[in-house]
Amino acid sequence: MKYTLVADSCCDLTNELRAEWEVKSVPLTLTLAEESFTDDENLDLPDFMTRMHTCKGRVGSAAPAPGKYAEAFGTGECFAVTLSSSLSGSYASAMSGKEIAEEAGAKVHVFDSRSAAAAEVLLVLKIRKLIQQGIERSEIIQKVEHFIKEMSTFFVLDNIDNLYKNGRLNRITATLISTLHIRPIMGADREGNISLVSHVQGWKQVVKKLADTIEHAGRDTTGQSLVITHCNNPTFADELKAEIERRYHFSEIIVLPTRGVSSLYANEKGIIIAF
Repeated sequence: MKYTLVADSCCDLTNELRAEWEVKSVPLTLTLAEESFTDDENLDLPDFMTRMHTCKGRVGSAAPAPGKYAEAFGTGECFAVTLSSSLSGSYASAMSGKEIAEEAGAKVHVFDSRSAAAAEVLLVLKIRKLIQQGIERSEIIQKVEHFIKEMSTFFVLDNIDNLYKNGRLNRITATLISTLHIRPIMGADREGNISLVSHVQGWKQVVKKLADTIEHAGRDTTGQSLVITHCNNPTFADELKAEIERRYHFSEIIVLPTRGVSSLYANEKGIIIAF
């Protein structure tokens, strides 16, 4: 069976991987004060980040329109992965797009990742592998929905400003982080919201602490996949990958740079892991 794979642009796949994995990307819109940017392959990310750092107005993002999803879904069999419905309207928009596409004959299942960024990459990878194994559609849905419930996402940010200003982080947590000058280790809870998991005082401790979260998750890593995405922090990402490889038994660890929307919220040096 031939399936179309679709993900919103918070899925941090490079242009090359999107082409190789045959994934259609539906872009969110990024805003810096009065300026709008489409989070697609034409976004000049270094220029966007420079503008973001000097922007004095509101910084944010908006979900794709349902019609954009319907266009990406086409008229055949399709699986889609979106940002957590607790963080964005992308899932709701995709569900509206599903109704439009199915009126034209498509058969679409939209997965609410209950997460973002690296986790969306991990889910697309999981779906591809199940398709390649020749598993039936209903079983793919069942397995992926179960995987989402078990999946873990953790991240460390050097700057929480954009996350807090856009309501993705509650005031109490943000105040604690700012007051104590800590590096927060945060994660996606089972409902797709952001929660504070732990903290460290400096970047030197982050590698060990992030690696520790994998052990604390209490899951067997043998034969599993892990994805790391980073915002302009490749050296740290490689150090983290090496530490995880030393301590655990993942079959593959994929390291990727963040795209536009993930870069907006992760900000400079942000690191996200999903497994």
